[in-house]
Amino acid sequence: MQRIKLSEKVEFSRIIQGFWRLTDWNVSAQETARQIEGCLERGVTTFDTAERYGYGACEEALGQALKLVSCDRSKYQIVTKTGISWAAPREDAFGFYDTRYARIVRSCKESLRKLGCEYIDLLLIHREDPLLDPWEVAAAFQDLKKEGLILEAGVSNFDPFKFNALDHAMGGTLVTNQIEWHPACFEHFRSGMIDLLMEKKVHPMVWSPLAGGRLFTSQEPTFAAARKKITEIAQKHDVSADAVAYAWILYHPVGAMPICGSRKLERLDKAVEALEVQLTHQEWYEIYVSSGQQVLR
Repeated sequence: MQRIKLSEKVEFSRIIQGFWRLTDWNVSAQETARQIEGCLERGVTTFDTAERYGYGACEEALGQALKLVSCDRSKYQIVTKTGISWAAPREDAFGFYDTRYARIVRSCKESLRKLGCEYIDLLLIHREDPLLDPWEVAAAFQDLKKEGLILEAGVSNFDPFKFNALDHAMGGTLVTNQIEWHPACFEHFRSGMIDLLMEKKVHPMVWSPLAGGRLFTSQEPTFAAARKKITEIAQKHDVSADAVAYAWILYHPVGAMPICGSRKLERLDKAVEALEVQLTHQEWYEIYVSSGQQVLR
């Protein structure tokens, strides 16, 4: 398994296992523990969650499973997120952003309690907050670091302007931006975020690299067109279409780390398989323009 060094303190597996839908899977702690052990056997040592997932229940479920895993804490990495508040675990609850100092510190400590850990490897601000004060967020992150409660800090779904503002307040120490990116999603190419990450030598985490499965199931024209090209290239390489979609992200020099959100280890195997797929430069561009959203000038 390839590994990506985010800082002197943190190094992630190139492929990350996500637990966004853990509570939707309706599995026992023992089953999740077996999945985690399967990940570790494959060299996938980094696990992604968030306080918002499952209205807080995903962190707790992951923590219960980790207690059953016979592995030293130093052998795996935990990523979680803060910054989204909600009234109650029901569909009509009003969710809003809260990235104030006290909220960040309090939610971090609550995440540690649920996960059953003494520290979090990487804490992210989950979404762009219109009321975000970079200096206040930086103070919270830096104090959590000093206490040893988190090793590093980053963001998720940020545009270049908010990323730059917080990174400046942090003294240039943000280690990632977790972004949506797949062959039919180019938001962060168009915003300049990918270019900024390249400039800063910051490696992004990538959520929904298969568009939540829509890349291979949706009949929307953009997905259907991308799927046709990906399938064609997969047949040339004699690999799965999933592997080609992951390989397309991995090919980019920014050094992205895709998150596999499936509970099935065979789906994770396809993501790991992508590390061995040798796309040509031309094939990367063929996929880049395949959905019809991007053009070469």
